[in-house]
Amino acid sequence: MSTVTDYSTTMEQQRRYVLGTYPPADMMLVRGQGARVWDSQGTRYLDFCAGISVCNLGHCHPRVTAAICAQAGKLVHVSNLFYNENQPRLAALIAGHSFGGRVFFCNSGAEANEGLIKFARKWGHDQGRYEILCMKDSFHGRTLATLAATGREKYRKGFSPDMPGFRFVPFNDLAALAQAVGPETVAVLLEPVQGEGGIIAARPEYLKGVRELCDRRNLLLLFDEVQCGMGRTGTCFAYQQYGVEPDAMSMAKALGNGVPIGAFEVQAKYDQVLTPGTHASTFGGTPLACAAGIAVFEAFDQDGVLDNCCRMGALLRRQLEGLKAAYPFVREVRGLGLMVGVDLAVPVKDILVRARERGLLALSAGETVLRLLPPLTVSAAEVEEAVGILAAAMAGAVPAP
Repeated sequence: MSTVTDYSTTMEQQRRYVLGTYPPADMMLVRGQGARVWDSQGTRYLDFCAGISVCNLGHCHPRVTAAICAQAGKLVHVSNLFYNENQPRLAALIAGHSFGGRVFFCNSGAEANEGLIKFARKWGHDQGRYEILCMKDSFHGRTLATLAATGREKYRKGFSPDMPGFRFVPFNDLAALAQAVGPETVAVLLEPVQGEGGIIAARPEYLKGVRELCDRRNLLLLFDEVQCGMGRTGTCFAYQQYGVEPDAMSMAKALGNGVPIGAFEVQAKYDQVLTPGTHASTFGGTPLACAAGIAVFEAFDQDGVLDNCCRMGALLRRQLEGLKAAYPFVREVRGLGLMVGVDLAVPVKDILVRARERGLLALSAGETVLRLLPPLTVSAAEVEEAVGILAAAMAGAVPAP
């Protein structure tokens, strides 16, 4: 365990050598197990962040830890100039758990969404089509292209001019989307459940209508499943809640349960759009990262993870509805599976601070939403503990004027 001296030294190194692109923190986490983490002072917390929906199996999951250790002693990286045995195995698992497509591996959600954008532009190039319609309040990444596709202006501030080729329409508004389609439109990009935008799920009739519109107007339908995918909503991918298939989708975050890996998948009929030389990634699909991804799918298939997600998600939302009855400033409880948002009429940051003081780590989404993303392996006792902490954190909170 780190000592106070270790903490002070680390913080000084952080201040002197690490670019300050994140707000200063006052806590250093040093260990995790399941839904628990410990800080450098030995204080234990219930973690309902899961690394922002990355450690969906919890911290240090035995399957993933064993797979990483075994692969690290065998082969870590060879580049995509050669085959490695784990990459096609993981691609087959992704395809088998989704729509049987073709997979490209990268390192992050932003890279995966960049790949979707390049795929759409390449497909539409000979037709003179390149524009992608995106949703207001969406979030797709921090690179210049994914930032230009992100429907929250605050993230784009200071980086203008935006990369051209993106326009925004309101989410869940099919009429606005249909009206926005123009001669240069090639695709529609959306999150089936908006994460950073406030845990807003697509309405079933809306998503079906978008699919029909894309079919009718010869547009690609692209789903960003970086946060809402990999079991978070109770199915392997969120689109499976709706009975609607995309032409392509991105994934990352929980794909390696903490090991950096991203991917995008296209329907098999598009397997000749991106050909040799049109897209690449040095670290995409390494033996090590793919070993972690394989272990994640094995846990899904053999350990009842998705069933637990559905049951614990229902329990969490039910208990949060009890808080809504007790505290009038709780405006709404919403979400799918264990992707849950609580819309508040009090400053969400205040609730987060109070919860952390009582041993619970949680997140915000937008300016008013408390975002809860516990591991999919969370227990009923841990859900009840978290809601009890939130109840104590909300006691005495004053609604914003």
